[in-house]
Amino acid sequence: MKLPDHSSSRTLLCREQSHHMCLSITETMWITFSLVTLAWFSTAQAGGNCEHVFDECLKQQQQGGGPWTRCYEDRIGSCRQSRSQQIPNFIHRRVSWSDKVEASPTPEHSVYIPASALQRSRGSVSDEEILLVASVINSTHFQLAPTRSKARLFTPPDRPVRSVLGGLVLAVRAGNLPVKNLSQPIKLTFKHNKQVGNGECVFWQESTLNDGGSWSTEGCDTDDTGAEFICSCNHMSFFAVLVNPVLSVGESDAVNLSYITYIGSALSIFFTVISLILYICLQRRRPEKAIGVHLQLTGALLCLHLTFLLCSFWVWHLNENEEGWVCRGLGLFLHWSLLATFSWAALEGFHLYLLLVRVFNIYVRRYLLKLSVVGWGVPTLVAVVCGISGVYGKYSPRNADNQTSSAQICWMSSQFPQRLLVSFITTVAVPCVLMILCNSCMLGLVVFKLWGLRAGSGGAESSGWKKINREKGMKLLKDCAKVLGLSCVLGLPWGLASITYISLPGIYIFTILNSLQGVFMFLWSVALTCKSRSDNNSSTRDPSSQKIMTTSFNN
Repeated sequence: MKLPDHSSSRTLLCREQSHHMCLSITETMWITFSLVTLAWFSTAQAGGNCEHVFDECLKQQQQGGGPWTRCYEDRIGSCRQSRSQQIPNFIHRRVSWSDKVEASPTPEHSVYIPASALQRSRGSVSDEEILLVASVINSTHFQLAPTRSKARLFTPPDRPVRSVLGGLVLAVRAGNLPVKNLSQPIKLTFKHNKQVGNGECVFWQESTLNDGGSWSTEGCDTDDTGAEFICSCNHMSFFAVLVNPVLSVGESDAVNLSYITYIGSALSIFFTVISLILYICLQRRRPEKAIGVHLQLTGALLCLHLTFLLCSFWVWHLNENEEGWVCRGLGLFLHWSLLATFSWAALEGFHLYLLLVRVFNIYVRRYLLKLSVVGWGVPTLVAVVCGISGVYGKYSPRNADNQTSSAQICWMSSQFPQRLLVSFITTVAVPCVLMILCNSCMLGLVVFKLWGLRAGSGGAESSGWKKINREKGMKLLKDCAKVLGLSCVLGLPWGLASITYISLPGIYIFTILNSLQGVFMFLWSVALTCKSRSDNNSSTRDPSSQKIMTTSFNN
């Protein structure tokens, strides 16, 4: 009897055990692979590729799936980014929550998040790192709610519709939880190289009706350094800077405006000289104080336009960084001439007030001398103080790209630190605004007086301006001409400076009317001369013209 081979049995047993072990290892590998595949598939379904998240969220909104901003905030944190292909203007990386972090998706946009904000956004997760996402999105994708859009149509002219700086919105997300009311705010920087006005940091707030949203300033503070806006906000969201667009003038328009100004000033110089001759002749023929005031205003206008041309042409002979005492002197004289023009225009309004309101029992001793002390003395005092302070020099305005313009002039020096403040106080706030307000009231009073005189002289057959025959139509045209002439004499075209901030045609209108002030003064002097001859040849005088163009003040 043959004994069993124990070695063969052991070999067979080992083979069976190896087979079972191999099966066990294979099954374990398949299970592990399935779990990894399932996890990857779940992650892919949750966020997808980061490159496609934005487009997919926009498509979802178009299909009625709610605002794309909420979809973007939910999916951008769980998407995966390809290492081989980087998305432009997009940051998607893990950072340590225990340290501050800075990120710049573009050279013009950057974000600083303190460690305390990162720690709050971490939540209860024990990971040492959290996800930081910073991206830049076109502002056209942020649609205002319908109510807000209708309100924009009725925005007052002095509050222009604001636009998003650069047309870009900075989206910031960190961690697993949304955070707000941070003790240490995050800081967002928006750089710019163009002229903008009144920038304000805002964030996007969705409407409760899911029909758009609006920009809100809640929780955000704005700091404008001149070259960049720094926003300090106590939450994370979609951020932007709303600015008032500053009207820019192109190079061709700047050249056209320069030619218009030079030609208009040259014409004004020529016609103001003729106006002075006419006023002197009128003063000798009929010595009236109104003509004396017109004479002083015409002299101030002659000085203004003559000095303006000298300041514009002299700066061409200077080097780039050269000013010289001549340019400073011309700048002082230009400032003085402008202030004198404003002063005498205001005195024209004061004289008109005495003429129309306080008509009877007026006796002013040395009336013209006292007016001259104010009209010439106050501008001289202001110009001397500014000259001692070193205000004057070469002024080099900047264009829309924040570059030095070629249209330079001897005026207030661009290097003077408080140039804007001095210019605003001495040429805009006090003299120009007060003069325009007071003289506008005087012009309204003239219109009211003319209305009353025409209505009173019409008799019982006519009521006011309703029944106008040919004769009354001619009188109406004359009255309109008088009102327009007085508007120029009272300096009201300077008030058109406000429309230069609205549109380019406004700049052209302002330039044309103010450069031709000397021509308008000439037309007024011709009208006074014709009126004087008409009064001498006619026994009947128009009472309205008599009250407006003459005065009975004594020396």
